[in-house]
Amino acid sequence: MTRLRVLLAEDHNVMREGLRMVIERDSGLEVVGEADNGVQAIQLTRDLKPAVVVMDISMPELNGLKATEMLTALAPDTRVLILTRHSDSSYVQQLLRSGASGYILKQSASDQLVHAIKRVAGGQAYLDPAITDQVVGGISADRHTAHAGRKLSNREEAVLRSVALGFLTKEIATELNISIKTVETHKANAMGKLGMKNRIDIVRYAMLQGWLQDT
Repeated sequence: MTRLRVLLAEDHNVMREGLRMVIERDSGLEVVGEADNGVQAIQLTRDLKPAVVVMDISMPELNGLKATEMLTALAPDTRVLILTRHSDSSYVQQLLRSGASGYILKQSASDQLVHAIKRVAGGQAYLDPAITDQVVGGISADRHTAHAGRKLSNREEAVLRSVALGFLTKEIATELNISIKTVETHKANAMGKLGMKNRIDIVRYAMLQGWLQDT
């Protein structure tokens, strides 16, 4: 059986050793490398091509969010799961802007970490349940009420749902058997109808619709 390749990016040795033990207890996961700073995380991702990078936010040389922004551009097939102790909304917004596929708190249960890794590896988004309410709460009720009457077409909804789940434009095009340009058009139309400005709005809307329920 081919195991899922995971790279750990965490600057504290004890924490990194603990993460490795938790991850490798699952027979379907394999830690293929470890980085103690953001620059090394990028280098190892290029060399080892992991399916998922578990990325700490606070690291020397290059912090986790900046490293994530670079990784999602340099290695679009690798998913990033942010690991942090911070649960405030400002960090959540930075995460969504960075291109990461998920966000999990360090204080979460070990089985939740394994589940999150598998979920983002499968192309889905993962947000720690402890911070989901903060993301959803950031939406203005009036704003969505104002656009409630503007219904999405089936194709617009399918594209928006896929974007929220973390799929790339080319992956959505392949799945729906349409061109990349058509995907971008449907996305733009859907965002226009709902008054959305960015990916943060898309993820918030997806949560309200129940598209990101943890199953």
